[in-house]
This record gives sequence, C-alpha cells and structure tokens, in this order.
Amino acid sequence: MIELKGLSKTYAVSGKIIKAVQPLDLTIQQGEFVSIVGHSGSGKSTFLSLIGGIARPDTGTVNIDGTNIWGYNDKMLSKLRNEKFGFVYQFASLIPTLNATENVLLPTVFGGGRKAADAANLLDLVGLGDKKDRYPSELSGGEQQRVAIARAFIHNPEIILADEPTGDLDEDTEAEIMNFFEKINRGKKVTMIMVTHSSEIALRAPSRFRMKQGVIEQLN
Repeated sequence: MIELKGLSKTYAVSGKIIKAVQPLDLTIQQGEFVSIVGHSGSGKSTFLSLIGGIARPDTGTVNIDGTNIWGYNDKMLSKLRNEKFGFVYQFASLIPTLNATENVLLPTVFGGGRKAADAANLLDLVGLGDKKDRYPSELSGGEQQRVAIARAFIHNPEIILADEPTGDLDEDTEAEIMNFFEKINRGKKVTMIMVTHSSEIALRAPSRFRMKQGVIEQLN
C-alpha cells in the first residue's frame, strides 16, 4: 500500500516559486490501477518522482507498506527503486548499441540475477518475441516503447510508475500497450500509477484523478 501524507514540492524558477505539488493526502491500495490526467506543467511528473524516490519532497511522507521511503539514505533509495519499482516514460531511451533483449536486461546490471530467457518471456508478452535480437534502429517507435515497457518489468516490480507511456504512439500501439497494462494489473496484481494528458487514456483506469496547478482531485 502507498500512503501519502502532507506531500508537497516547490521549485524556484527564475526567482519565482512554482508549487509543483501542493500539500496532499492520498492512499493507493496494493494492486490498484490509478490514472492521473492533467495538462503539461500540472505537476503530474513531479508527483510520480516523489512516489518513486527520485525527487525529495519539501513536506510530507511517502509511506510504502508502512515505511516512509524518504527516511532512507541514497543507497537505500537506489536499492528500493531497482527492486520495488518499474519506470515507464514517454520516450523509450534505449541504448542503441544493445539489442532488444540486452536493453530489457539492462537494469539487472545492478543485481537481480535475471537471464536472457526472462527478457525473452517479457518480449513475448509485449508482442516482440520475434524481434528480440533487433537493435533500436531496426524497430519502430512503438516497438521501442514496448521494449522499454518489458524492461520496466524485468525485476517483477510491485509498483509501476508510468509517465505519459503512450504519449508518442499511434492509436493502435497505444491500445495494445494499455491492454498489456490492464492484463498485468489484473494477473499479477501490480500496482499501476499512470499520468497522462489524455482523458481517453485516463478512463482505462478504474481509479481516476485530475491534477491542476499541483492540486489533485478524484474524478467520478
């Protein structure tokens, strides 16, 4: 379970204070699929960074299974991110000199003991089993994003944080990826937190929120 209490984050930009995330309380249950919709600059990405142990909050706590992760030191935070979280971003950011299998296995460089067979299974799940030896330059944008999604699951994470995961994709690939997210959420009970600017994509999640100027509100 993820429990946020009094969580906030501000930035100083050109002498101005930007309230990226205004103080909020929110509880996300294990296995829940949550979407947060909002325009660019609404605070969505900062919100994910606070949960994922990337951006340190100004106030408040991020409690995961009863423990405030912001009480951890940097080494403990790195271990937490590598073992408990899977991160998916709008851009795949694959290593061009590594093939699809090697890109999926990249997080295991820091430990985990996963093998090529594990990467191959994940690539099968995202529909790329026949392209596991292809390099990024040999894959379409949608295929590269699917490799990145497979990479996010290589450690069997309990929590997936997805930042505009379909923002750069065509409608067909977008639908395939959302189907995959839903399948993983239902089958493995992985907690999914997705931020998006698309109201249509946000509707795919059972629990929906809107973020505007750092304020989050639940939608019906």
